[in-house]
This record gives sequence, C-alpha cells and structure tokens, in this order.
Amino acid sequence: MSNVRSVCVYCGASNDVNKDYIRLAEKLGAELAKRGIRMVYGGGGVGLMGASARSAHNAGGKVLGIMPRFLLTKEMIYEDVEHVIVEDMHTRKQMMFQESDAFIVLPGGIGTLEEAVEILSWARLNLHAKPMAFLDEDGFWAPFFELMDHIIGGGFTPKSFRSMLVHCDTPEAAIDALCDRIVRLDQ
Repeated sequence: MSNVRSVCVYCGASNDVNKDYIRLAEKLGAELAKRGIRMVYGGGGVGLMGASARSAHNAGGKVLGIMPRFLLTKEMIYEDVEHVIVEDMHTRKQMMFQESDAFIVLPGGIGTLEEAVEILSWARLNLHAKPMAFLDEDGFWAPFFELMDHIIGGGFTPKSFRSMLVHCDTPEAAIDALCDRIVRLDQ
C-alpha cells in the first residue's frame, strides 16, 4: 500500500497546446485513479488541468479542484468533481499544498512553473519534505533540470536537494518515484 494518498498536479490551463500533452495529462489522471490516489489540482476544466481531472474522474478516482473566484470564467471550473472556491491565489496554493502528500508537474506555462518553484523553495527552507516529480514524454522539463544543476553547481543549493525532485517520462514512473521517496522519508 502506498503512503501517497493525495497528489497535487500542476499543469497548463490552455487548450492551444500539443495534443500529446493533453494525452499525457489523461494518462496521469487515469493512473492516479487506478492506484486509488486522490488528485488535487487547480479546479479548471480546460487544458491539461481539465484533461487530467476528467480522466481521473472517469476512471473512478477522487479529485479535488481548488479555484480562486476570479478565475471561474477563465479556467472554467470542472463541476463534476469536488471543488472549493477560494478568494485568491495564495489561498489556492496553500490549500493545494495542505491537501497533498506529493506533487507532479506536467508541462505548463509560467503559472505552472511558479507553483512548482514555490513548493521547491518551501522545501529548500525545510518547511516540508514532500517530493516532486516533473513529468513529460519529450524533454519539456529538461531545460529546468539543466538550470537546477547549474544552481547546484554554483553552490546556491546543496546537491542533496536534487533528491527532492525527479524527471520522469511516464505517469507510472512519476508515481513510483514519489512513493519511493515518501517511503524513504518515513523510515
């Protein structure tokens, strides 16, 4: 049995992306549901957000969407799943963090990157030890990992921090990596 009960998924909210990214989001949602892991996400019904949530829901999984009121018309809340409407982005991000044991980052834009980097910053400050996996099939996140290696090489972050995050190319590998890291943290 996995110690991962709930995974926060950060991802893009645009429909104008490569359809392979949409399919990857669907695969992730289905895999989370298959393993009985609740998906926590930003609540939207568009882009990779909507694709992953619909897929998890359609596969019988539990999904919690957290949406700030001002984004209701932009990200089009996915109403078929449990959701919470909050007043601002800060509350959304804090609640997503609190409701999750680990994080998976799918391809996305500046908002996705900002959410992931904030959680990594909190980990670097020892505010949590929740692991994070970056998931892509085409090397989308490879430049981010080059930057992380550059930051570590420059002495700004210790080498040990690198073990907090992984780069995977399948949903199965990403979930397995998170489960493995949580087991090691619990020992």
